Amino acid sequence: MNLSTSRSIFALVLLCAVTPLGAAVSRGFNQLLDAVVRIDVREVTFEEGGKRFSAGIGSGVILSADGLILTNAHVASPRAVEINITLASLEVVGAKLVGWDHWTDLALLRLDMGEVKRRGLQFTHAEFGNSDKVFAGQTVYAVGTPYGLTRTVTRGIISNTSRPFEDLRGINGYETGSFNTWLQTDAAINPGNSGGPLVTEDGKIVGINSRGYNGADNLAFAIPSSTAQDIVSGLVREGGITRSYIGLVPGALRDLAGFYALALNIGVLINSVDPGSPAARAGLRVGDILLSINGRKVDGRFPEQLPPIQNLIASQPVGSVLKLSVKRGNDTRDFNVTTEKLESRVGEEWAFEKWGLSVRKVSRSDARERQLPDNTGVLVIGVQPGFPADVAGISRDDIIMKIKQQPVTSLEDIKAVYAAYEAKPEPTLLEAQRFRRVSLYILKP
Repeated sequence: MNLSTSRSIFALVLLCAVTPLGAAVSRGFNQLLDAVVRIDVREVTFEEGGKRFSAGIGSGVILSADGLILTNAHVASPRAVEINITLASLEVVGAKLVGWDHWTDLALLRLDMGEVKRRGLQFTHAEFGNSDKVFAGQTVYAVGTPYGLTRTVTRGIISNTSRPFEDLRGINGYETGSFNTWLQTDAAINPGNSGGPLVTEDGKIVGINSRGYNGADNLAFAIPSSTAQDIVSGLVREGGITRSYIGLVPGALRDLAGFYALALNIGVLINSVDPGSPAARAGLRVGDILLSINGRKVDGRFPEQLPPIQNLIASQPVGSVLKLSVKRGNDTRDFNVTTEKLESRVGEEWAFEKWGLSVRKVSRSDARERQLPDNTGVLVIGVQPGFPADVAGISRDDIIMKIKQQPVTSLEDIKAVYAAYEAKPEPTLLEAQRFRRVSLYILKP
C-alpha cells in the first residue's frame, strides 16, 4: 500500500467517524437555532438621588408556540421598561416580563403575540433535555448572542455536573444560587450569552447559560434544565416563586464530622442563625448539627450537598411546621420551627428627584442583617449633590424612620408626602438613623 492510498483510507475512516455525528448535530440544531433570540432591554435604576435608564443585551430561548422565552433574571427584571426580541428571521418584536426568580437567575418573557400575528411572523421553539443525565466530559454547545453577535455557537464539554455557586449580591444586589447546583462547562460564554441555552448534540436544552468566571479561561456556569423547568412552571402559574425561610445558614461538615463524633455522611452543620428568625426563636444555635427534617435524614458533608438541603426547606409551604432533629453536644433534641416567607434583602426602590433622594424599602432580611428592631423605614441608596437632601445632610445608608413626624411603613408613605411637596413646596421634616443615632433633617425647597 502506497502513502497516498494510506492517506485516502485514513481520510475515509475519519469521514465515516464524524459524518453521523455531524448530521445528528445539524438536524437537532435547525430547530434549536431558530428558537434562540437576542434580547435588548432598557431598564430603570434609582441611583445617586435620581432615576436613570440603562440598556443591555442578552440571549434567550423560545419554549412554546405561544411565545414564552426563558432567559436570565440579570438580563430581564421588573426594572425593565422596554424589552425587544430579535427573532432568528432578524425581525424585532416587543415582549413583556411574565415573572422572574433571582434566586435561580431565571426570568420568563412572552412575545407580543398580537404583533407576531399581525405581521405574519414565524418562529420555532426548543425542547428541554434531562440535565440529571449529563456527565462530565459530555460535549455541549452554548448558543446565544455574545456582544450582540446573533446565533453564535461555541462548543465545549461538561466540566462538572453539580457545582455549588452561591452569590449573595450577584444580581443587582439580589441573592442567587442558594437552592441549586450549576452545570460547569468550558464552552465559551461571553457577555451577551447570558440567558441562552446550553444544549446537547441533539439540540435539547440541558442548561441556561448564566455567567463566566472572572479571570478564568472558558470557565462558565449554567442553570440545570431540571431547575429551569420547575421555575418556568411556577412563573407561568403565579408570576413568581414563593419559598419558605427559617433562618438557618448551613455549613459543610467535611473534616468536622470527627470533631462532632458523627457517623459518616450524617448531619449538616448550622453555621449561623439569623437574629429574630424562626430558627432563632425556636432555640437553635450556631454549632448545632441538623440530623433530619421531618424525619428525612440530611447529609451535608460537602458544599455540593448544601443547596438541595436548603431547597428542601425552601420548598415547604409557608407557615408549615418543620420538625428538626438536632445534635447538640451529646444530646439529640427535636425542635419545631414554623416557616416564614423568604424575602430578598433588596426591597422596592424609588427616587424623589426634586429632593435628590433615592431610597429602598427596608426588607425583613435587611433589617435582620443590620440588626434593626423591625423593618420600618427606607434605606437611602443615593443622594444628588446640591439637592435638598444633600444640603440637609442626608447620606447614603441612612435609614429614614419618619417623615413629617409619621412613621414610614412603606414607600407609599413618602410618595404621598412628596406628591404634596410637588404641588406646594414647603420645608419637610425627616427623622433618620445613622449608626444607631437618630437625627432630624429638614428638606428645604
